[in-house]
Amino acid sequence: MKMPFNQNSLVKDIVNLFPQSSDLFKKNRLDFCCGGNRPLAEAAAEQNLNVPTIMAELEELYKKHNGTADNMEVWTETDSDILIDHIKNKYHRELEEELTLLSPYVTKVSKVHGDRHEELLKVYELFYEFKKELLEHTAKEEATVFPMLLQLDSADTDKRNEMISEITELEKEHDHAGSILKELREITSDFTPPIDACGTYRLVYKRLEALEAHTFMHVHLENNILFPRYIA
Repeated sequence: MKMPFNQNSLVKDIVNLFPQSSDLFKKNRLDFCCGGNRPLAEAAAEQNLNVPTIMAELEELYKKHNGTADNMEVWTETDSDILIDHIKNKYHRELEEELTLLSPYVTKVSKVHGDRHEELLKVYELFYEFKKELLEHTAKEEATVFPMLLQLDSADTDKRNEMISEITELEKEHDHAGSILKELREITSDFTPPIDACGTYRLVYKRLEALEAHTFMHVHLENNILFPRYIA
């Protein structure tokens, strides 16, 4: 079965066509949300990855799923109001819940183990920076930006132009959130706990990695599917 993309396809387009590719990209630190607007070959080269190897892994994954999006939703053809509701209900609400639930665990491991594992002090700092910024970001989207976007579906050109700066600002905030997650992955050695890590320590790393995956798909839906409808 021939894949509908190649090494010269944009990373974001590959994920749109074949959502399961996001797992492979995440594993190889290939940014498909904020940095997805470039060819796969270029993104892979930046990470010193072998392009033929990545393509072979993509092909194997594609064949495994028969080129479908089983168990994952493809939103490229979905109306904006439905997509926005999905982003709010699936990503904003779950993000808020996880940040609240994870906070005490991050605090606990940094206090208990930070003296022997100094990286945990940085994990604490980065996590709470991420939490503050993402909660402010999602609140702003829901209170002002999303309603304005939906109004633009029937608005004139001048009104659309006013929104470009708002969207640009949101994308900058996405970039910063992505940089925090990248630093978290680096200082935790790809979320790999040390041998002497306790259960809570391991739980924090596992949930931080899941938070990363959740955020990547959240940002991908906005940066690469929703926002281009209004700034193209």
